[in-house]
Amino acid sequence: MEVSALAAPLCGASRPGHFRGVATVVAKLLAAAKPHVAVFGEKDYQQLAVIRQLVRDLLLDVEIVGAPTVREPDGLALSSRNRHLDAEARGQAVALVRALDAAESAVAAGECEAQQLLALVRAELAAAPRAEIDYAELRDPATLAPAPARLDGPALLALAVSMRPPHGEGRSVRLIDNRVLHPQTREGARS
Repeated sequence: MEVSALAAPLCGASRPGHFRGVATVVAKLLAAAKPHVAVFGEKDYQQLAVIRQLVRDLLLDVEIVGAPTVREPDGLALSSRNRHLDAEARGQAVALVRALDAAESAVAAGECEAQQLLALVRAELAAAPRAEIDYAELRDPATLAPAPARLDGPALLALAVSMRPPHGEGRSVRLIDNRVLHPQTREGARS
């Protein structure tokens, strides 16, 4: 199954063909099961967007619902990959949620400049020495196109970070997280 430009940025940039496989499997599953509703997690926001587009493109009679990200008590997005983190990396991994929180707080305080928000996010992630940023981007939540330089509506803040192994031994653990930010509009209301 071929998928749209939604698959090209973010995780698609480092995993070419991944979303084609996801789309094929999900299309077959939905065609076989014929559900009225299918629920996919918002943690994998890009995957959710691809599946929603797939359903529209194939005119499938199923409602795709996004389920909020489930989080650990300290805020880290729940993932099977978390179990591969050693204690130090696990402690540093909360930098992702701190970065999302910092951006959300800045937007709530009136910040709308994308570069300022991304600088704030990168500073939070830099506080985790073992975190290597794959991407930290602001995107349109519907199309995944780059967000404008000055946010004028909802913007997806998408993060992917690899937690490097201690002393270069072992494999990195890739973590993703995201949040839709709602900047204030000219009228002063949040979008």
